[in-house]
Amino acid sequence: MLRFMPVGDSMTIGSAGEHTWRYRLWQHLSRSYGGPCTLVGPRETLYDKLAEAPESYAYAEPDFPRAHLAGWGEGWLHMAPLIGEAVRKYRADILLVSLGLIDLGFYTNAEQTADNVRAFVAEARAANRRVRMVWLPVIPNVRAETDAPFADEVARFNELLAKTAADLDEPGSPILLASLPPSYAVHTDTYDGTHPSASGEHKIAAAFAEAMYQAWDLAEPYEE
Repeated sequence: MLRFMPVGDSMTIGSAGEHTWRYRLWQHLSRSYGGPCTLVGPRETLYDKLAEAPESYAYAEPDFPRAHLAGWGEGWLHMAPLIGEAVRKYRADILLVSLGLIDLGFYTNAEQTADNVRAFVAEARAANRRVRMVWLPVIPNVRAETDAPFADEVARFNELLAKTAADLDEPGSPILLASLPPSYAVHTDTYDGTHPSASGEHKIAAAFAEAMYQAWDLAEPYEE
């Protein structure tokens, strides 16, 4: 059994009524991966915007492995202390990580965020020395269109993320840096400038799937 753990912020946990990119990726894996696999993690819920809490099970399509380690308003800063226990308890083989926007927007600069990435890797590997990881750079966001300093921090962090992936990549515990979805557009692939619409969900799922297919020959090319 191959165990994938989605790790992320509000774009990964999703909110009530959504499919989430986790569902889109699971649909792809269940069709194209030639063996048993599942999604794992300590959490299952969506974020309920009315309650302002992660307590909703109202998925647009609930029939899939809904487990994850994602949180509304959480970043590398928050996940680094949690990832070791999560990997150990749920025996994760591959971490699918989409983090950074929250860190840069509210907590840490690019360099500090990159330090937290390294802490995350150390904790994950302490729990599973052969854990594999796929990292998604910070994707386009409406704030970066009008806030030049923030846009600069995002660009700087994405550069540091690529360097960190190269520095920490190991044969026994590889790290892939997924490509930014080439056609991802803030005004058509999100519903509010940040959170993915259905098309955005597919494009994020495709970014993870294509990275794993190209590097590890895992599953097949992504198709909606």
